[in-house]
Amino acid sequence: MKSQNHTATKSSQIRLTRHSPEYWQVTLDHPPLNVFEPDMLPQVGEIITAIETDEKVKVVVFDSAVEDFFMIHLNFLTKLDGFAGLPPGPTGLHPWPEMLGRLSRAPVVSIASIRGRATGMGSELALACDMRFASREKAILSQFEIGAGLVPGGGPMAHLSRLMGRGRALEVILSADDVPGDLAERYGYVNRSLPDADLDGFVDALAGRIASFDKQAITDIKRLVNVASMPPDVEIEAGWNACVASMGRPATQRRIKALIERGFSKPGDAENHLGDFMGSRD
Repeated sequence: MKSQNHTATKSSQIRLTRHSPEYWQVTLDHPPLNVFEPDMLPQVGEIITAIETDEKVKVVVFDSAVEDFFMIHLNFLTKLDGFAGLPPGPTGLHPWPEMLGRLSRAPVVSIASIRGRATGMGSELALACDMRFASREKAILSQFEIGAGLVPGGGPMAHLSRLMGRGRALEVILSADDVPGDLAERYGYVNRSLPDADLDGFVDALAGRIASFDKQAITDIKRLVNVASMPPDVEIEAGWNACVASMGRPATQRRIKALIERGFSKPGDAENHLGDFMGSRD
């Protein structure tokens, strides 16, 4: 059960709430689309550092306060050169894929509670979490990037191929289509899809149950599972390098410009029906 006595960090886009010393919640709150802004990257970094270094926390749940959107892609209406060209972190990876890897390797259980669209970077964040649970009626996951002429940069090729197999991973990434909650469950994109009315209660109960167990045992179990299932940094780096290279191609720039002119990265039908939008030729 969540405690009513909790504190939250002051952030306009990402909130960290400590329901107890052992159980934290990270809420994405950047309406209307929960689009990822470059200035959100330091906020993510601060939260992951807190998760890595706190001695008591055992479980962190990621969710959204924005109706219909868990988190979507980078804001293509801003200048992206600065984001793509950020200096690498300690592992040599760009800060975004590095932060996702740190979350996956942190000695804390991370759970994505997905209601609404988890698109592009939102999907990548969910994949970096240890577990994913989705609203059967409202969750939609996708890696849209090929529709914009891009290669995804946050590791979905490495993660999805391990979760659902080669053929389904290629289907998801190369189709750029929406994957609703029930299909995401069948494919292994998420652990389970649940009726929307049951999602919050289920995730809260699971997080509370795990938070009651011994932290050292949790840490050891996660470390050993990671040995068997985590992609190495060389795979993630190759994906990021391909992403950056795709951003610079003139054909990609023309495609992104045309998509923006049709409503991409703005509130409206394009983002509300992104899978259909990426597949249309209008």
